[in-house]
Amino acid sequence: MKASINFLILFFFLFIQSAMAQPYSDGRPLATQRMEAKDEGVVLKYGDGPGQCDYLGAREALIFEEKGIYHLFYDGAGPKGWLACLATSKDLKTWEKKGPILDFGKPGESDGAAACSPWVYSEGKDWHMFYLGTPNVTPAPDFIPSFPYLTMKAKSASLAGPWIKQPEVVPFTCQPKTYYDVTASPGHIVKHDEEYLMFFSAAGNVQKPKRTLSIARTRDLNGPWAIDLQPIVPVDEQIENSSLYYEKKNKTWFLFTNHIGINGEEFTDAIWVYWSKDLNKWDPANKAVVLDGKNCTWSKKCIGMPSVVKVGKRLAIFYDAPGGESTSHMRRSIGLAWMDLPLSPAK
Repeated sequence: MKASINFLILFFFLFIQSAMAQPYSDGRPLATQRMEAKDEGVVLKYGDGPGQCDYLGAREALIFEEKGIYHLFYDGAGPKGWLACLATSKDLKTWEKKGPILDFGKPGESDGAAACSPWVYSEGKDWHMFYLGTPNVTPAPDFIPSFPYLTMKAKSASLAGPWIKQPEVVPFTCQPKTYYDVTASPGHIVKHDEEYLMFFSAAGNVQKPKRTLSIARTRDLNGPWAIDLQPIVPVDEQIENSSLYYEKKNKTWFLFTNHIGINGEEFTDAIWVYWSKDLNKWDPANKAVVLDGKNCTWSKKCIGMPSVVKVGKRLAIFYDAPGGESTSHMRRSIGLAWMDLPLSPAK
């Protein structure tokens, strides 16, 4: 009898533990460790950009620095759709909104309905921009970008622009029957061993998207990129967008990304970080939660795409969120969180 009772207790304990370890209805993997950032809250509110450029939302924050000026690119949800917009600051607190830095392509073109989410890289005297384009969006007034998500190219002599589109340059695109058949959108770029590596967002299966990150490679920023046969982590990880930080103290790369959760519907529920000492080898077990509803001060369910930049002895993490219990794509603002340096992997 005692053995039976002990068995039942053990079974109950394991059942509860298993249930707690699988909060997602489809069993997608968890990040069981935490490397928590300290949230500062909203730093750029949507709604007051020039020409109503972000009157329905500001999201997909991407932070870069040039000559002491921080340039924050973000997707402004405007009267005709989503465009990459710019705000600048010297202290990360006071921001001057400049308005859109890209325009829509012609109807039917790859960026005819949206031109947003720009990643930039400085090489010599030029800045190279890789941005997300799509010919498909949801109906007015939201105009939310829809598949396919494509990578397009622009260039400028400075971060502030003007940015000149390069439609003749096709870095890479979605390919049927691959892990990137509906999404092949831009990500963080680093130079490594005489070639450029872009950690781009990949997704396949339009009905039930499987999302991950992969590496595209080139030696010419104005030329084509070769895509790795396999992504850096399995498609079941359900992550998108990338922002890298290299910690010299322990020679470790930290890759910040957006996790997609599911609760009736899919939405961005957290910022995760993966770590590796080799840019070409990533273990899906080496990951932790950085920001979610537990440590975000103003958005309890939904946390959007991260972008990081070193500021003194801290790492600044920009992200978007709708606030409260909302999981909406719309009416998001830009938040800021911090991590002390040097970074060390979770234990």
